[in-house]
Amino acid sequence: MATLLTQREVASVLRLSERTLERMRVRGSSLRFVRLHNRSIRYRQQDLDTYINARVVASTSEKGNGNGHPTNN
Repeated sequence: MATLLTQREVASVLRLSERTLERMRVRGSSLRFVRLHNRSIRYRQQDLDTYINARVVASTSEKGNGNGHPTNN
């Protein structure tokens, strides 16, 4: 069974505000989420791990292209 995290828990891990997570959902960022009910949002731990791992870079000159794959522009 998947471990589900609240918006507050994910915001704490990512050091973002809860409002920023809400904006990311509206924009359709690559951080996937689970809608349990109309206003009940959760995040799977595995999706959070994937989101973080996709943003690992070796240099500040590497830029992400929005889908988690770095580009060298």
